[in-house]
Amino acid sequence: MAYWYSVDGVTYQFDDLRTLLAKASPARSGDQLAGVAASSAVERIAAQSALSELPLKVFLNQTVIPYETDDVTRLILDTHDAEAFSPVSHLCVGEFRNWLLGYEVDAPVLRKLAPGLTPEMVAAVSKIMSLQDLVLVASKCEVITRFRNTIGLRGRLSTRLQPNHPTDDTKGVAASILDGLLNGSGDAVIGVNPASDHLPTIAQLLHLIDEIRETYQIPTQSCVLTHVTSQITAIEQGAPIDLVFQSIAGTEDANASFGVSLNVLREACDAARGLRRGTLGDNVMYFETGQGSALSANAHHGVDQQTCEARAYAVARTFEPLLVNTVVGFIGPEYLYDGKQIIRAGLEDHFCGKLLGLPMGCDICYTNHADADQDDMDSLLTLLGAAGCTYIMGVPGADDIMLNYQSTSFQDALYLRQVLGLAPAPEFEQWLQDMKLLNSQQQLQRVIPGHPMLTYPMDSES
Repeated sequence: MAYWYSVDGVTYQFDDLRTLLAKASPARSGDQLAGVAASSAVERIAAQSALSELPLKVFLNQTVIPYETDDVTRLILDTHDAEAFSPVSHLCVGEFRNWLLGYEVDAPVLRKLAPGLTPEMVAAVSKIMSLQDLVLVASKCEVITRFRNTIGLRGRLSTRLQPNHPTDDTKGVAASILDGLLNGSGDAVIGVNPASDHLPTIAQLLHLIDEIRETYQIPTQSCVLTHVTSQITAIEQGAPIDLVFQSIAGTEDANASFGVSLNVLREACDAARGLRRGTLGDNVMYFETGQGSALSANAHHGVDQQTCEARAYAVARTFEPLLVNTVVGFIGPEYLYDGKQIIRAGLEDHFCGKLLGLPMGCDICYTNHADADQDDMDSLLTLLGAAGCTYIMGVPGADDIMLNYQSTSFQDALYLRQVLGLAPAPEFEQWLQDMKLLNSQQQLQRVIPGHPMLTYPMDSES
């Protein structure tokens, strides 16, 4: 079905829903690379105007990738909750934007609505929203998950402690973990990206994190971010796995390029839950996504990268994850060219994920060849804090020496908590106080010589 809209006497035609969504997307280099972007700002405005008049019900009858050929499309439509959708089923995209901005729409309303929304609906409304709109609506959402602590409560900001090392050296990883803990980081997860997919190395890192967690009785969870099939094998071999990680995308073919399928993810989720390692809940999955992943695998099917990204969130919510985050600037300037595009994409992703009911975090990052710098990341960090971002990354010095990209530091999280009056997860906050690392005013205290965490044996054979 084609769509038309006239601007200054010129009529623009959009041949189908996929084209309309792509042309309405704010400018970004990935869509230009794919050849799906609007040819001018005027064409983009025409597409956004036509999109704003589109009834939300259309997204249940028209698909951007055929139902018969894509399991993500089937998942989206087969799991749609018509009753949850009913409060907004009569609205068009523009009216839906206005409805979301209304004072009466709050966290309980949005929580009930989430199962009734499809990724294409939330992607569509995000395309006609300002940055202020994206921040405001996301700030209303509250998505709470649990494993050993409680993630996502209002007024809280969690962090993933990311102690990567270029050779997976256990002493280096342990030193970074202790540095992060002493700076109040690690309540979302202590998660290592291993340099090697060697199974004995993965097991060694898992045992190391678990030993530190057990030694200091830290109410958090661990993860080694290797391929999901390696984690399934590690579970079978008795490794102490808390969260199962996998990068995911918004099309069946893109997920296949990662070496995963919905069935493999179900197997991993069941295996992790079977270990019963959580003390407060059984949210055992950790997913990462990023705009451009489907395009980089030539598996986007002509769908714009932001809509593909939103479709990945439908995959994620099926497995009730503890954590999801968009690694927003990691793929490079071919997909998000500069700081302006990265900021917009980060806020879009966070908004779409939260609206779909996900515990959404963000790796606020960029590669060294992108036209971006730390000032851009500070801006996105602050905007996401205002938007109620669930968690961010804590990387020593904000410079990941294994993955070779720029992210956020332990101190960035302390800044955001201080300026916005945020606290860590409640169980982790109590642990910081018990360890004399946080005082009653929520201020991180200077560590005194002889503190027990300064005596961890770095010559451990774990």
